[in-house]
Amino acid sequence: MPFIIANVAALTAHPESVPWRRFREGVEIHRLYGSGDAGASAALLRYAPGASVPQHVHRGHEHIFVLAGSQSDERGHHRVGTLVVNTPGTRHSVSSAEGCIVLAIWEQPVVFI
Repeated sequence: MPFIIANVAALTAHPESVPWRRFREGVEIHRLYGSGDAGASAALLRYAPGASVPQHVHRGHEHIFVLAGSQSDERGHHRVGTLVVNTPGTRHSVSSAEGCIVLAIWEQPVVFI
């Protein structure tokens, strides 16, 4: 059964209430749907302060909505409430100096370089 969040404020106040799994060093994931291996998927990502995700290419659209904290990539610094849309063929790396929680929606899985 999927985990459904009814209140973003409650999530950001109590992130420990989410069943996180390790995604990369310093980054945890909670999949909302999809496996991440093929097709569309969505997940919450939680970055520890100073964590990063290496350069990757988008095979489909990616939508990132910053729910708490902030993250940065080659295009700028993205704070709470920012919606970032990465189009197919674009590439970037992501870091979060202060830590953050984001909602990520992928049309297709990304390819790490």
